[in-house]
Amino acid sequence: MARPPRTLDRALVTPEGVRLDIRLASVSARAGALLIDLLLMVVILALLTWGAVSLAQTGTAQNLVQIIWMLGFFTLRNFYFIAFESGARAATIGKRLVKLRVVARDGGRLTTGAVVARNLMREIELMLPLLTMLYAIGTDNAAGWFALGWCLLFVALPLCNRDRLRGGDIVAGTWVVEHERHKIGIDLLDRVTETDDAPRFSAEDLAVYGAFELQKLEAVLRRNDEKAIEAVATTIRGKLGRTDWGDDRLFLDAYYAALRVELEGGLLMGRRKIDKFDTT
Repeated sequence: MARPPRTLDRALVTPEGVRLDIRLASVSARAGALLIDLLLMVVILALLTWGAVSLAQTGTAQNLVQIIWMLGFFTLRNFYFIAFESGARAATIGKRLVKLRVVARDGGRLTTGAVVARNLMREIELMLPLLTMLYAIGTDNAAGWFALGWCLLFVALPLCNRDRLRGGDIVAGTWVVEHERHKIGIDLLDRVTETDDAPRFSAEDLAVYGAFELQKLEAVLRRNDEKAIEAVATTIRGKLGRTDWGDDRLFLDAYYAALRVELEGGLLMGRRKIDKFDTT
């Protein structure tokens, strides 16, 4: 088996043909995020248990505790990850604290189906074997050792492939990447020059793209790669049917500023256009 490369830097190519440089999350960072999420679940269950015991009569308290931990842990572990990773940030609380997020490996939009698939696989990879080990302690040593081996197999999987993928990532076609949140790009807005011949964009022009594409455009402008800028400018001009402003960088600067103002104004009015596919 070939050794994984030392670097975790990768190139993510969007459906528009734009190359974005990303860094994959390390195994330790992913483990830290998972530990935070699991600890948060335990805290939630502990608080529910405390509340139930405080309100219940002595005879029924034990039954309530068992129900809370059996059903509560099942509900949390199955829907907590899916709910958070299906959101705009594509990250659980643990991933946000460690500055990670989930992305589609094909560069497209992260779909709900992919999120569900990668998180249901966690049941097979980790949760069910761990529960089997707990129930097998002192009763069925063979089942316990088998569950332990199963866990170790999947835990070691990210160490044995170049992209640090666990089973859920392989099935869902996802990466977990570092996601350092940048401050508002004032420097990008400062590049826009308000002149008489500056490009103007209609409401129809700005309705073509949404917040997802705005973030990708900002990443391209920050990288300042000439080939990427040319490719993106050509794509956007084609979508808008524009032939003015031959300078690609100035054209994209102006479009970025106009689109950002449009989307931020929409948020103030309660409207949110997630991406170019969002027609609501």
